[in-house]
Amino acid sequence: MELFVPFTLATWLIALNHEPANDRVVLLPSADGRAGAVQLSTAKGELLLAQPYAAAEASSDGKLTGSTADGASVQARYGDTLAALPARPVSFTVYYLSGSAEALTAESAGQLDALKAELLRRPVPEIVVVGHTDRVGSQADNDVLSLARAGMVRQRLLDSGVKAQSMEIAGRGERELAVDTADEVAESRNRRVEIIVR
Repeated sequence: MELFVPFTLATWLIALNHEPANDRVVLLPSADGRAGAVQLSTAKGELLLAQPYAAAEASSDGKLTGSTADGASVQARYGDTLAALPARPVSFTVYYLSGSAEALTAESAGQLDALKAELLRRPVPEIVVVGHTDRVGSQADNDVLSLARAGMVRQRLLDSGVKAQSMEIAGRGERELAVDTADEVAESRNRRVEIIVR
């Protein structure tokens, strides 16, 4: 079995607990160039892969051997399979003026345009829209406001042709602050809607 692991920020622990028969793992480079690592573990040892195309092979007795795969050969052999993988999730954030569920900051209009462009690149997108508030006002009011913010983004996406069944919305109120503040402190970075596109 061969396993190709996206090169991400996270360090993953992969335990090859079954009886390996020349299992191979190759760490793929990230599209955005950020570094990551994969920690492999068998009963016979551990091996860290931390460079693009770093590879490991587990023999039938569980021993891990490290190497470096050739990017061109990986692409030649598995290019069609890799091209068929779904696009990685992308996240967008838009920010609101204080107390508003409608008025976005000037910079956020560009984020909505970028979001719409991303949706055009995905044939069947899954979209999660999560509204947030700062800590000004009651928790109950902020729950309502955060859901209204998420609903406004959903409506704009519906108006631009996105299908309703491809979207989920939620309001988190003041529960998941981007910047921790005391109660009743206004913080523009907390007045936001996060949109995750998969």
